[in-house]
Amino acid sequence: MTWSVPSARAVDLRVEPVDDVLDRVERSLQLRVDRSTVIRKRRSVGGCTDRNTWVRVERRSLRRIAAQGSNGPEAAAALRNVAMPRWCAGLTWRDEREPVMWRADETEFVTGAPVGQAALVVEDPRLADSWWAELNLSLDALTAQTTPRIATPDTESITQELVETTIRPTFREVPNLLVDEWTSAHGDLTWANVMGPEFCIIDWEDWGTAPRGLDAATLWGNALAVPTLADRVWAERRPDLESRSGRLMALFVCAKIVGPYAHEADPRLKPAREKATRLVGELQSS
Repeated sequence: MTWSVPSARAVDLRVEPVDDVLDRVERSLQLRVDRSTVIRKRRSVGGCTDRNTWVRVERRSLRRIAAQGSNGPEAAAALRNVAMPRWCAGLTWRDEREPVMWRADETEFVTGAPVGQAALVVEDPRLADSWWAELNLSLDALTAQTTPRIATPDTESITQELVETTIRPTFREVPNLLVDEWTSAHGDLTWANVMGPEFCIIDWEDWGTAPRGLDAATLWGNALAVPTLADRVWAERRPDLESRSGRLMALFVCAKIVGPYAHEADPRLKPAREKATRLVGELQSS
């Protein structure tokens, strides 16, 4: 017998009422969320607590849970030598009205701020050499560890099929899109998920196994509006990005920028087109 998982309606937590959700988290975890600090995103809300910790609450469909689970931040707590907030406690419950589950994670409160207020950056954040050193230490440590989880960039499980269906419509001239190396990855390493001035990686709900170079390519692609920053990412993560898998991941990210849903106002668009031309040539000759 084949079991089907019902679809959940699309919800944007930036506009959806969430007071009842936060009330439940406060009662269950026995804390108070400072409502003046709450940050609302499309899939999650978070805020400071009276324990000087941070609580992040995510709404996740049962379909996504069936594919990956819902305990990304808790599972990430077992990773070694990766700069991230210390995980404290978690809470999960099923929505009574919809095929979704809610997940709340209480973690260490991290000082500083995300390097980017959105996924990309449009001005050079002038990061210190020590920040880059910590980035390299953390990503090297992460890729050296294994997990049965599958990374879900943009909420989709990253598989060989996803790589091909993302790249092929835009770059048909690349003859071979087979990924030859898979490692552990954060899965959503945008500039909104790395902190500064002290380096730290936040939001671990999407982490898992992915093609080598996904994290570096994601950070690089979201820096393309600032050429010097993109060049620095490439130089720091050269072993990953200049592997065959890494070049595929760079093209995977470019395909999302320049493909069918390209936006002419996107400051990454022109440089992504230029970089993609180079990557296609390199992959054709490899």
